[in-house]
Amino acid sequence: MSIGLPRMRRLTGRERRELLIGLLFASPWIIGFIGFTLYPIASSFYFSFTRYDLLRDPVPIGLTNYVNLLTDDADFRIVAYNTLWWVVFSTPLGVLSAFLMALLLNTKITGRSFFRAVFFFPSIVPVVVTAFVWLFLLNIQYGAVNATLQSIGLPIIPFLSDPKIVKPTLVMIHMWAQGAAMVIFLATLQDVPRSLYEAATMDGANSLRRLWHITIPMVSPVILFNTVMSFISGFQYFTLPWLLTAGGPNQATEFYSLFLYRNAFTYFRMGKANALAWLLFLVIIFFTGLLFRASGRFVYYAGGSR
Repeated sequence: MSIGLPRMRRLTGRERRELLIGLLFASPWIIGFIGFTLYPIASSFYFSFTRYDLLRDPVPIGLTNYVNLLTDDADFRIVAYNTLWWVVFSTPLGVLSAFLMALLLNTKITGRSFFRAVFFFPSIVPVVVTAFVWLFLLNIQYGAVNATLQSIGLPIIPFLSDPKIVKPTLVMIHMWAQGAAMVIFLATLQDVPRSLYEAATMDGANSLRRLWHITIPMVSPVILFNTVMSFISGFQYFTLPWLLTAGGPNQATEFYSLFLYRNAFTYFRMGKANALAWLLFLVIIFFTGLLFRASGRFVYYAGGSR
């Protein structure tokens, strides 16, 4: 005896009218979603299999864009290395910087509100302003940092013009601008039950043990969240290196988003640019999935679920 699927009940006239009215009210969002999200995504996927320069009609070329990128494009290998280097170093160091600032501001220090405002300030300043401030500070000829180094007898440092130094310099700036992640950490730290610290203190645990066995496990979901967000934004890092170095010197800061932008709006290789965008999407999805899969062993949830 086989059990078939239940038959769909036909809508009554009143239910059809209510459905129609609901769709009518939702239609501005539906139209916007189709026109400004779904259609561009589908178009991008189609153009990634074409040769398209905005001036002529797209010519289908199959997987040529993807094959050329992965096998023949020497610039792509440089860009992939730069981007992976950036993600590997900037993600953990940025999260660590935000966490340490939050730990500091969670203690009872004099002027705590002032320091909270100061540490959060870089995250609300426009990136263009941040770039010009750091250009002034790190300039070889008149920068305040190198002027200070010269005044104490130390050699000047070409922060933005030496290929070996420029990426660590960008990592330093990235660690400085972690105000938003710091606020999230700070809010989570203030929700850690004080009773856990009191019990650990009575058991003889010092501050380092309390940090390792209580603080970090209790904020581990937020560590995962900030890590994932920093990881995704790291693959799309664009504005600051574009303004500070424009991908130089000697392609040392030619990151993935800069390379994609050049192909799209400088060389008008729209097919290649769309292929780059879809490759980036797949890479982010893959590595984000790995992060979530590995997080089960390290992330603690108060409810006991992972």
